Amino acid sequence: MLDQLISRVRRNHGLEHATIHMLSEKHTQFSAQGNSDHRGFNLNVYGRIREEEVAAAVYEAHRRLKAGQRHLAVHPNCGTVLLTTATMATLAAQAVFGVELKRQHRSAMTLPTLLNALPSAVLAVVVALIVSRPIGIQLQEQYTVDGDIGDLQVTSVRRVNPSLVTRLFQLLLAGGRADLQATAYRIETKG
Repeated sequence: MLDQLISRVRRNHGLEHATIHMLSEKHTQFSAQGNSDHRGFNLNVYGRIREEEVAAAVYEAHRRLKAGQRHLAVHPNCGTVLLTTATMATLAAQAVFGVELKRQHRSAMTLPTLLNALPSAVLAVVVALIVSRPIGIQLQEQYTVDGDIGDLQVTSVRRVNPSLVTRLFQLLLAGGRADLQATAYRIETKG
């Protein structure tokens, strides 16, 4: 039962990413953010994309995944990649600061210790940023998406009211630009 639930979430997550890829093929001035569950996914679009275009992108994504284009399920801006990057960058910086504290035989960070370790910490974070992206994509492929959607079917694509989270992401992704209006959709699936 749990395996089936996880499989549904992963397949819906893959369809969510493929939908964003389809939108990206036809539009350049937009951002998108989504989240998947076992019943489908929510898609927030920031830009001037009509509802019919979103529905067409969902059905085209479904068709192309069914045709074997599984690579569309993976997206470089997925939360899995972002979380991997943030985690690895944080651990890299913490490791450098920890080593510097040991080297100086200190138990607490002081300003001179921080300033001494800062160049190495920046370098460690840059390396972590470079290394983490392919690792995050690999984790995404293995654990959070599935491009083989099997018998998954789209049952509805409908516009919904943007949530508070949607508005927050509008500020983050669209930089408050008025021309990148927020529109929210709920895509329901079965199978």
